[in-house]
Amino acid sequence: MKTYLVGGAVRDELLGLPVKDRDWVVTGATPDEMLKRGFKQVGADFPVFLHPHTREEYALARTERKQGQGYHGFSVYSAPDVTLEEDLKRRDLTINAMAKSTNGELVDPFGGREDIRTRNLRHVSEAFAEDPLRILRTARFAARLQPLGFTVAKSTMALMQQMVDDGEVEHLVPERVWQEIQRALHENEPGTFFEVLRDCGALAYIIPELCQEDEFQAAISALRCAHSSGGETAARFAALMSPLPMTEARNRSAQLKAPNDCQDLARLTTSLIPQIHAMNSYRADELLRILDEADVWRRADRFAGLLLTLKCALPETEHEKLDWLESAQRAATAVQAKELMAQGYRGKELGEAIRKERLQRISESNHTH
Repeated sequence: MKTYLVGGAVRDELLGLPVKDRDWVVTGATPDEMLKRGFKQVGADFPVFLHPHTREEYALARTERKQGQGYHGFSVYSAPDVTLEEDLKRRDLTINAMAKSTNGELVDPFGGREDIRTRNLRHVSEAFAEDPLRILRTARFAARLQPLGFTVAKSTMALMQQMVDDGEVEHLVPERVWQEIQRALHENEPGTFFEVLRDCGALAYIIPELCQEDEFQAAISALRCAHSSGGETAARFAALMSPLPMTEARNRSAQLKAPNDCQDLARLTTSLIPQIHAMNSYRADELLRILDEADVWRRADRFAGLLLTLKCALPETEHEKLDWLESAQRAATAVQAKELMAQGYRGKELGEAIRKERLQRISESNHTH
């Protein structure tokens, strides 16, 4: 029985990056032997164990064979006779297919170290083509490592294009696609993820509305802005959707099965952009209508994300209008229903009095502009 550190930990160590998760592969062992040593089994489909003390994952060496379509048509074989090299061969990229023995020796059968030196994201073997999710993972690694100069190798890009042509991408499940998109939105250079998907043809299946050059460039520019402004997931996603008409953005967000907060912000952003474009002076009624649509009275927390997204999506010439909106919001939220109730307003009359007071305060706040 031998134990090896594998994958991301080896890669990040060679890149001089902090190592977050450490995964291990065990050769020459059976599940029973692992259990006898105090490991706890967690994988039902294939044998993965948690170390009794460190809780790190130890997987028995395994091979996979494609049986059906999509990413879950695989049969897994794990036994003491599976070698480390066979296990590494089923991995996606060469930089993720290296291992390190317990005495520190690097095991690198597919040239991962050389690809780190030349900054190449290259597939390990033709088995890469068996799992369409690897297209998204490769794009995500490109987004993470782009600042270090990494790009997708020509041969790997050609293979990804072939996979798209063969229709493999159509078998992806929306939940898994969203998982990758969500991670990609927070990578070091999230725009690169979508550029890689566009270049291999996968974007046409995943977010076809962004395939036009103008929309694509506007989306990437807004996303990069939301990223550098430290926006949360919903703000980043809404920025990506921002060049689209509201109906398209709403439908695509739903098809991607994005979480509700992401869908809401994308819908709201794309609904408000044309309204803000159309505003040409500080008008209290227009500003209040936008604040009502944004439901700023109950969703003040979301308003900050909305402003950040709009700032990234709108040209700089329109930013003054966002200042109006922020000023109107501050003025209008100062209106206290309690004070008006104390004056005797109730029911429908109270609602009208609140609206009137908000309009009044918004108008007054204009004098500061």
